This record gives sequence, structure tokens and C-alpha cells, in this order.
Amino acid sequence: MVEQFAESKVVKVALLIDGDNAQPSLIGNIITETAKYGSITIRRVYGDWTTASMSGWKNALNNFAIQPIQQFRYTIGKNATDSAMIIDAMDILHGHLVGGFCLVSSDSDYTRLATRIREHGVFVMGIGKKSTPKAFVNACNIFIQTENLAPPQQAPRGRRDAKAPEIKSEKPKELDPLPLLKGAYEMAVQVDGWANLGTLGFYLHQLDPSFDPRTYGFKQLSQLVKSHSHSFELKFKEESGTTNVYMRSKE
Repeated sequence: MVEQFAESKVVKVALLIDGDNAQPSLIGNIITETAKYGSITIRRVYGDWTTASMSGWKNALNNFAIQPIQQFRYTIGKNATDSAMIIDAMDILHGHLVGGFCLVSSDSDYTRLATRIREHGVFVMGIGKKSTPKAFVNACNIFIQTENLAPPQQAPRGRRDAKAPEIKSEKPKELDPLPLLKGAYEMAVQVDGWANLGTLGFYLHQLDPSFDPRTYGFKQLSQLVKSHSHSFELKFKEESGTTNVYMRSKE
């Protein structure tokens, strides 16, 4: 789904993880997703490593070459990780060490940090839960929901003659990408009525940084558009040895 960002792909990315608000079981998926946008040269996870809640991160540190950053909790019940992570991010930003950031957290306390990074013209992506406050989501250039990174649930194994249980979709029925697709299409459409799918993807993230075809059950944007064949049509065109995809409204 990142073909629309190929031209603006950053060279170096700092991956900063709020260990108190992230899942260590998804670290492999998080790194894979971040690597789509550049080379991860800085990998850090922040937290109070004297607490039991951080024990799940210990295997990830060795397996994925992540640097642990200790931050003691000076007040019970207060998360001190955000301040340490924000200070480090600003040092990295002003040191011009990277061309992009990936902030992994579902905490709205990082909203101002993401905004400040964007003000400097530096790419910033966020990774967090679907419940992440919109303020933080919209402060990022791109926001990836961890629910889209989690492996699909497997149906429980039973006897061969047993009827397989019905697996219901976890996606809310009210999810409808059509209004968003139409809005982005109006921004990307050319005079001939066709819109390049890469350009469409760019405007989709301008309208909603958390847009992701996987939220609607599709791996690629072209598959999502194709599923709305009553509203759009697709065409594939060979240009300079590359196959480009275009869409046009039927309305």
C-alpha cells in the first residue's frame, strides 16, 4: 500500500517506542511496516525497566537490535516515559540525524511532538491502537493501526466431522471507505476524468492519516477500489516499463 510514497521515501528513520503503550509481540510487524518508508538507523524503546510490565520487551531487544532507554517513574501512577522520549526526539531532530520518525504509542501526549516534527518538514508516522486519540493520529503524516499489524486469528481446530464455528468479522459494519475514496478522487482527478492510484493514495492520507486498506479487509488500495466497482472503474497502463493504475468515477 506504500507505492504512492515511493518517491518521497525517507533515507533514515528513527523508531522511538513508548514501551508502556506498545505491544512487544508486534515488534517484528512494527519494524517491517516502518522499514517500508526508509532505513531504520535508530531503534529505541523507553520505559521503567525495573517494573514487571517491561519484561515482555527483553527478548525483542536482542532479536531486533533495539536500545533500551531507562526512565524511572518518580510518581506512582504517572508515566514518565513520554518526557524522555520527547527530549530524545527533539535532540535527534535538531541533530539532523534522520529524515523521518516513527512514534509508536497510543498516547495523545505525543501530539505536540508529531506536530513539531512536521513543522520542520520532516516525515513522521505513528503506530498505535485504533482507539488512539484523533489529535495524535492527525498530527502524523501516516498513522498505522496495530490492529492491522496483528496476525489474523486462526479458527480453533476440532474434529473433522465437527462443524467449523462461524468466524465473525471484527470490523464494524458502519465502516464505509466510499466517502473517503470519493473525496480523494475529487482531489486527484485529471481533466480526462482519470486519477492515478498513487496520487489518490497521497490524498487519502491527507484527508485521513490513519487510512489503510487493511482496515477494510484488503491488502492493497487497488483491491479496495475494485471492490467498489459500482462507483469506480480501474485501468492498468504500461508507462516507461512500469505498470501504473488509474481509476475513474462511474457517477
